[in-house]
This record gives sequence, structure tokens and C-alpha cells, in this order.
Amino acid sequence: MKQVYDYIDAHREEYIELLQKFCRQPSVSAQNLGIREMAGLLVDELKTVGIDAEVCETDGNPILYGELKGENDGRTISFYNHYDVQPAEPLEEWLSDPFGAEIRDGKLYARGATDNKGSLLSRLCALKAILAVNGKAPLNVKFIYEGEEEIGSPHLHQFAEQYPDRIKTDGFAWEGGSKQLDTPEGVGPLEVCLGVKGLLYIELRCRTAVSDLHSANAAVVKNPAWRLVQALATMKDATDRITIDGYYDTVRKPSEYEMKCLETLRYPEEAAKERMGLDGFINDLTGIPLLEKFYYQPTANIAGFKAGYIGEGAKTVLPGSAVVKMDLRLVPDQTPDDILAKVRAHLDRRGFTDIEVVKISGEPPFRADPDCLFAQTVIRCAEPVYGVRPEVFISSAGTTAMYQFCHDAGLDAVMFGAGNEASNIHAPNENIIIEDYINAIKMAATVMVEFAKA
Repeated sequence: MKQVYDYIDAHREEYIELLQKFCRQPSVSAQNLGIREMAGLLVDELKTVGIDAEVCETDGNPILYGELKGENDGRTISFYNHYDVQPAEPLEEWLSDPFGAEIRDGKLYARGATDNKGSLLSRLCALKAILAVNGKAPLNVKFIYEGEEEIGSPHLHQFAEQYPDRIKTDGFAWEGGSKQLDTPEGVGPLEVCLGVKGLLYIELRCRTAVSDLHSANAAVVKNPAWRLVQALATMKDATDRITIDGYYDTVRKPSEYEMKCLETLRYPEEAAKERMGLDGFINDLTGIPLLEKFYYQPTANIAGFKAGYIGEGAKTVLPGSAVVKMDLRLVPDQTPDDILAKVRAHLDRRGFTDIEVVKISGEPPFRADPDCLFAQTVIRCAEPVYGVRPEVFISSAGTTAMYQFCHDAGLDAVMFGAGNEASNIHAPNENIIIEDYINAIKMAATVMVEFAKA
């Protein structure tokens, strides 16, 4: 790999400028901002490696697909990434233009820098380097680029159902992935992740009047915000245990192997608390119990609450309606539809039949086989690039659309990328460490070469 690594080092400025170009193009799926323009940039960039990408239309944003044949025509690696990003708001909390791609102190700051344009380009730039050095890809390579991951991948299933041959592969290198920040021993290890939690995103809606009213009416008219507060209070107790009826009925207990994996992780508890401004974690958890709850337990999170007047000064108003947004992270063997039904039944039993439950999106959890050839190849490729063995995560605490592609087709997917716990994804001042981006290119190149002959 030395020649490929040398080529990557020699062309690092080219790769950095390409990332800046991509980050300067907004592509916010939630706001339908710049999506088609971003897709066009990707189509043009794929042409530089000899791929005529196909723009596959869905009922939402297009999915881009391209493939390149390699020397080992009997083995295929697929790269799934997304070209959409989260909204940049709140803009006032950014220290620089969220689409300016400014570089300072060895980091590139931009919305989408880590999630997911840095990861996306690291795979494409790796193929560029291999082709420049060797003239041909070592194996068949497929690229699948989605434009709706940040809004729950509502139309990804259409691509999987319409093009079953295109998702056939020997291994999916999935979007995302992270690396620990530098440790006292030196460079922090790469994190190799073999699965994700599921997600159910819902809204609870309550209306008690045709419009907002004078708050004098609060003596005789139900307040929808109070209704939601009272309903929410039945869903979790003071110890953070979720009390939705039957919520844990199907939760699979972590296996002995999964618990042993936690013992290998070096979660920087004190640094994490300092970065997030915390006095401590829930229930003062630490060590293995903290990691088990973080990676293997479900959640029920209030993501936002909207009701009445929240502007400057005072306004004595009784809201006519109120809405709360919730995301519920799921673990094996929970499913979004089953949990949705449990939420509805839970509310009904307690007299909250007036509260509407609306499903926004849902993704089941997914776990790859840790012993599969692709996972084992990725794991052993990390040390030559990073100098230390990777940390292996059975499941991420987050969610992506692995299940849609991989479960029914019996495929394995592995996440590895260029982020870290301080990348501020989905938050102001999202950033990517330049050196991590360059190493991610080397990692992707190593995986392609090694998986071709594994």
C-alpha cells in the first residue's frame, strides 16, 4: 500500500479542496435546499473515475448509483453514503459560515463536513488514488448515494425494491463511523461499528380549542400543553426507565460476546462530560453500566415542544394546540410499528385518547455478523493506517438505514469513517479533522485492496 499512501499524501490538498467544494454546496433535505445541485456535483465527480452515474428517481430526492468493474470480478464492495445534510440552524451559534468550509486549527468547519461529505469523499478519493497508482480497481466497486438520510430515508426502500441486483454485494461499507480523539498513548483508535439502533420518530399532537385564547380561559378550558406534559410524565420514571406499557417486552439481552466488547472500549467519560457541560451522566452511571445503557438500551427522547407564545416579554395566552416531537431509539428485537402501537395503547389506557400519535419515520435496528469476512477484513485493515488496533462496536448508539438494504438480502455492513466524538454532527460548528479525513482515504483504499484478496 505504500505507493497508494504516498500518492494520497502527495494529493492531500486536492482532496481537501474537493471537500471544501462539496461542503460549500448546501444540500439540506429537510428544507429542500440545494439537493439537485449537490447530486449534479456528485455525478460530475464520479465521471473522473470512469463511472457514468445513474440518477435514480424516487418519490423524494434522487438516489445516485454507479459501479466500476475491477480485477477480481468475483468480489464486490459497495459504499453507501448520503449527500444530504442537516439544517444549519441555529445560525447565530456558528463561529463561521456553515457553508463556508473554513479551515482553522487543522479542522474544516462546515455543515456536512463529517456527516456525511467527508466520509463520502474519502471512499471516492481512495478509488482515485488506487486507479492513479495501479490503473484498475482491485475488485468491483459500487457507489450508492442517498439524498434523504437526514429525514429518515423514507424512499430508500423504493431503490432496494426496484433494483435488487444493485444492492447485491459481498460487503457494504456504510456511511458514518468515527475515531477516538488522541489518547495519552498517541493517535486514538478507529471505531469499527457493526450495527445501529433502530428509530421511531413520532409527533404527539393535542388540540383543545380552535385557536389560542386569552389565558383567563385557563380556569375552564383544557390546556393542550398540560395534556402533553401529563401524558409524557407517564412514559418515563425518575430513574430514566421507560414506562410505556410493554416497551421492554422484546428487548434482546446482550450476549456474553457483546458484553465482552464493551470491556475493550475506551470511552472518555471525563472528557465527554466536560465537552457537553455535564456534572454527570444519568443515575451517575460510569464504566460498563454506562456503556451498556448507551449502546444496548432503548431510549425515549423528547426532541422538541411547541405550544403558545415563547417570544420576548409576556403574553397571557392559552394555547389552542401543542405538539411534541419524540425520537425513540430501538434495539433488537424491537420494531418501529410494534413500539408505535404500544405508545398508542399506553396513552389510551390512561385516558389520553385526545392526543394524536403521528409516525414521521421508522427504522428497525440492525446487527452484522462480527465473524463475517468483510467485518474481519475491515478490522485488520485499521492498524496499518492508524498504528493501533481498532475498537469494535457491536452497535452504534445512533441510527441509519442499514436494515432496509441488508436485512432481507442477508448482507453484512460495517461502518468506519472520519468523525470523532467532538465533530458536532447535527450541531453548530460541525467539523472534521483534516488528518482524520486523509487517514479515512487511506483506510478506504486499504479495505478495497485487502478485501479483493481476502
